[in-house]
Amino acid sequence: MSYDNRDYYRPSGFGGFSFFPPVIKWLLILNAAVFLVQTMTSNLLIGGIPAENYLTYYFALMPLGQGFNLWQLITYQFMHGSFFHIFFNMFMLWMFGMEIENYWGAKKFLVFYLLCGVVAGLFQLILAPMFAGGVGPTIGASGAVFGVMVAFAMFFPDRYIFIYFLLPIKAKYLIVILIVFEFMSVGEMSIVAHLAHIGGALTGFIFILLDKNYHFNFDRIFSGFKRSSMKQSSSFRYKSPFRKDSDVEDAEFHDIDDSRKQDLNGIAQEEIDRILDKISEGGYQNLTEREKKILFEASKRNINEK
Repeated sequence: MSYDNRDYYRPSGFGGFSFFPPVIKWLLILNAAVFLVQTMTSNLLIGGIPAENYLTYYFALMPLGQGFNLWQLITYQFMHGSFFHIFFNMFMLWMFGMEIENYWGAKKFLVFYLLCGVVAGLFQLILAPMFAGGVGPTIGASGAVFGVMVAFAMFFPDRYIFIYFLLPIKAKYLIVILIVFEFMSVGEMSIVAHLAHIGGALTGFIFILLDKNYHFNFDRIFSGFKRSSMKQSSSFRYKSPFRKDSDVEDAEFHDIDDSRKQDLNGIAQEEIDRILDKISEGGYQNLTEREKKILFEASKRNINEK
């Protein structure tokens, strides 16, 4: 599938594309669970103080010298202030992030997402006192989500996004407009952490540029994060938006002689599941030629059985 000559794509759910890839699925679950805890503790008093205040003090991103702890650069990303706050962030994460994770794999996307959130937090900690004066606790996944949005715009710049499901605009223009708005809003008296949004967006931009040259691989850092939901075989392959047409095939099809077909027909389901886990962790491009052939033959076999 080439994205260079198309302005749209409709994933079918078959052929290796997951609408809820593992990292995004668990981010949605964890953010919802934390928000539920926040809601439940808002009416619970401990020593006459709402328990939610304790959660905020220890796990929100507190200003430097006012309760800041290092772990808050991660934990603040999973806290939200209202239903619409978490709904908007999680919807944007899913809408812009699912294709990025399907292409990169779970580990790389997870590192990217958390890194954008951490740098967004650092921007808020260090720069907000200079531009906004007094600052309070910061919560929300918006900084990390802005990084994901920038990645989407760089991967699929001509993809149309429908604002309010009605007004079409190309991703590259929409994201640029949103970032310009964030820059123009810095210093305003509001509860929105515009500097965190800028920090996340800038991190996403730099990460993509560096990855283009160095091809980051996080398989050696992480040993887990297995895909549990993906049980279909696949011959699907994303085309990298940063490579020339001559360097990449849209999908690979292999001619297999009769003896090899007999061998492949004997492949256990566990072997196919292992290959699918490998795609989830590192992307299709990390498969060996033998693994690609097994996956392709299994995909054909699944189709014939239906």
